[in-house]
Amino acid sequence: MTAPVGALLVGSVNYDDAETTIRTAAEILGARLRRIPDGEVGPRFHWIAFQPDVLALADGLERIGDEPILVGPLDVRALRLADGIEASDLVLPPLGYASAAIESYGTFRSLRDAGAVPAGVRFQVSLPTPVAVVGAFFAAEDRAAVEPVYRDALLRELDEILSVIPHEDLAIQWDVAVEFAIIESGGYEDRFGGAYRGWFDDEWTELVDRLAELIARVPADVEVGVHLCYGDAGEQHFVEPADTANLTRFANAIVAAAARDLTWLHLPVPIERDDDAYFAPLEGLELPESTELYLGLVHREDGPEGAARRIAAAQRHVPVFGVATECGIGRAPAGTTEGILETHAAVARAW
Repeated sequence: MTAPVGALLVGSVNYDDAETTIRTAAEILGARLRRIPDGEVGPRFHWIAFQPDVLALADGLERIGDEPILVGPLDVRALRLADGIEASDLVLPPLGYASAAIESYGTFRSLRDAGAVPAGVRFQVSLPTPVAVVGAFFAAEDRAAVEPVYRDALLRELDEILSVIPHEDLAIQWDVAVEFAIIESGGYEDRFGGAYRGWFDDEWTELVDRLAELIARVPADVEVGVHLCYGDAGEQHFVEPADTANLTRFANAIVAAAARDLTWLHLPVPIERDDDAYFAPLEGLELPESTELYLGLVHREDGPEGAARRIAAAQRHVPVFGVATECGIGRAPAGTTEGILETHAAVARAW
């Protein structure tokens, strides 16, 4: 086995502030990283769970249910259009992604200027797809109407980020998770009590087209990556992928549909999968040579030894890749973060 090249931090990191995240990642992983996120600190600690509290501020949206459903301080109750309100009437508030990215970029730049971050490393901003937020937090009957309204609000956030952060310093990652809940369910049923049929007639084609449009909105001088995900609630997938067949199919479809090349692609690897059957479909992966592939085979539970087993199995089918965790590590138990970062360093070499 030869050591994989490079490491990717998927997004969330279990530290309290951006400075600690950026400084620690640079110290431990150094030249293995081509980009560093801020760790999705503050209300973003649980990915998109803060969005219902933001969206509930909009006139015309109301919560479903009388009692808060709390994830930490966040109320994740679903939303619906109020009676008599059309989705086109909604005026959504700022979603919080641009303001967080701009603030954290200031920290990133200060650390780089001080020499704590190597020159040439970019600042990574992870954004959800509109399908993720609308699929997770809106009543089934409202999703088709609300999706374009939320999409436009999210693209305004992207445009603000692009207008403030220098393009040569920036990398945008689109997080694709709810899409795989839809794909793996065959489009028929969700776990929030609604149905995906009626929102999508052909989920494969329509989900790929939506993501291709998001990728195209990132200018050519800004890096763009895609994180494919099967969820991370309580460090558990919403369904365990049988193998990498659907991941490979989706990735190939995105590469074919996108108007620009991906800078990187990330795929998850469950902890128990060090068998050829899981990785064999990756032999059909059709990425341009310029696209970095990262496999999320680092797990805190079994450290470098477990990662090495999964690396050896993967390399029999796709020889060139970097390493990552299967999802963000923001929900990992307190005190485990440095060990997870050190596992990346132990099994991957610098660029």
